[in-house]
Amino acid sequence: MNLLREKLAKYDTPQKAKAAGIYPYFREIESDQDTEVIINGKKVLMFGSNAYLGLTNHPKVKEAAIEATRKYGTGCAGSRFLNGTLDIHVKLEERLAEFVGKEDAITFSTGFQVNAGVISCITGREDTIVWDELNHASIITGIRLSLSNRLKYRHNDMESLEKQLQKCDPDKVKLIVMDGVFSMEGDIADLPEIVRLAKKYNANIMVDEAHGIGVLGEQGRGTCNHFNVTDDVDLIMGTFSKSFASLGGFIASDKDTINYLRHHARTYIFSASCTPASIAAADAALDIMLTEPERIENLWKLTRHALDGFSNMGCEIGSTSTPIIPLFIRDNDLTFTIVRDLFEAGIFVNPVVSPAVAPQDTLIRFSLMATHTIEQLDFALDTIRKIFKQHNLI
Repeated sequence: MNLLREKLAKYDTPQKAKAAGIYPYFREIESDQDTEVIINGKKVLMFGSNAYLGLTNHPKVKEAAIEATRKYGTGCAGSRFLNGTLDIHVKLEERLAEFVGKEDAITFSTGFQVNAGVISCITGREDTIVWDELNHASIITGIRLSLSNRLKYRHNDMESLEKQLQKCDPDKVKLIVMDGVFSMEGDIADLPEIVRLAKKYNANIMVDEAHGIGVLGEQGRGTCNHFNVTDDVDLIMGTFSKSFASLGGFIASDKDTINYLRHHARTYIFSASCTPASIAAADAALDIMLTEPERIENLWKLTRHALDGFSNMGCEIGSTSTPIIPLFIRDNDLTFTIVRDLFEAGIFVNPVVSPAVAPQDTLIRFSLMATHTIEQLDFALDTIRKIFKQHNLI
C-alpha cells in the first residue's frame, strides 16, 4: 500500500468543482498577455492581470528580451554567487536602487524568492518579526522559515500593531513587514503611522512594493515614495512580474544590509540567476516607466472610473483605492459560479476563496491595466452589473 498516494488522493476539491462546471484555474491563454486574450479560441477581456502598466506586449520590452537572449543566451547556468552574474544584472541593480531611493539592491529570480530569502535570514532567534495578517504568502513563507519570534497584527490596524510592538524586547531587533499595496484587497498600508510607531519603539520596516511600484509615487516609485517615507523604511522589495512586465524581483536597502543579504540569503545564493531576457525586459520597462508618465495617468483615470462605477452599482469593494478592486461575494461556490458566468460573457477575472481568505471574505479580484480603454471598462462594468443582479448581489 502506498500510504503517501492514499493520503493525497483524499484531496478531491478540484475534482468536485470541475464536476460542477465551476473550476476557475489554469485557464490556458493562447495569445499575448494584453487587455484582450484568447482562451479556447474565444476572445475575452483580461481584468485578472497584474501588468498594471500594460508593458508585457510593449515592442521595446520584447525587443530588449530578444536582444539579451541573442547576446547572453537563454540562461546563466548557475547562481549569482558563482558564475551567474552578468553586467546587466549589476546595471539594473544600480538603477533599481536609485529608482526607489536606496544605496544598493540585488535581484532574485522571482519576487517570492526575495521575501522568502530576505525575511528568513535577516533577523535572529532573539529578534521579532511583526507582520500584517493580510500579507502576501511569500512574506508569510519567509516568516515561517525564520527562527525569530513572530507577532501578527490585525490588518492595517495601528492600535493592534502598537500592542504587538509593546510585547517586544526593547533591546532586540524588531522588523515590521507589510505589503505597501495589499494584493487582494487593493488598500494601501498606513505607512506614515507605521513609521511613527517604528520610531517610537526603535523598530525597522520592510515594505513589499510588488503592487505599489508602477502605480503609486512619482513616476511609479511606489508606496514609500507616495508617502515620502523612503528614508524611514529600511528595506524596499519589488517584483518584476507586475509593472516591470518580466520575471524576477529585488530588494533595496543600505549597502551594509545588501552586503549581508548577498552572502546570507539562501534563495539568492543557491538559486539559478535571473535570465538575461528577464533582466533586459525589466530594464526596458523601467525606461518606459520613467519616460511615459501618461501610462500611470491613464491607469488612475481608469481606476477612478471603475471605483465610481462599482460604488454606484452597489458593489461591496472594501477599502481599496488602487487599480486592484475586490468585489466581495462572501461565498466560495458562488464566487466560482460568478467567475464562470463572467468568463462566458467575455470577462476574465480571478476568484479569491478559502483558504486564501476566510470563507466569509471570498471575493473576485478585478484589476486594471493602463492599456485598457474606457469602452472595455464600461463593457466590463455593464456585464458585472447584469450578472451580479442575476445572483442578487446588488
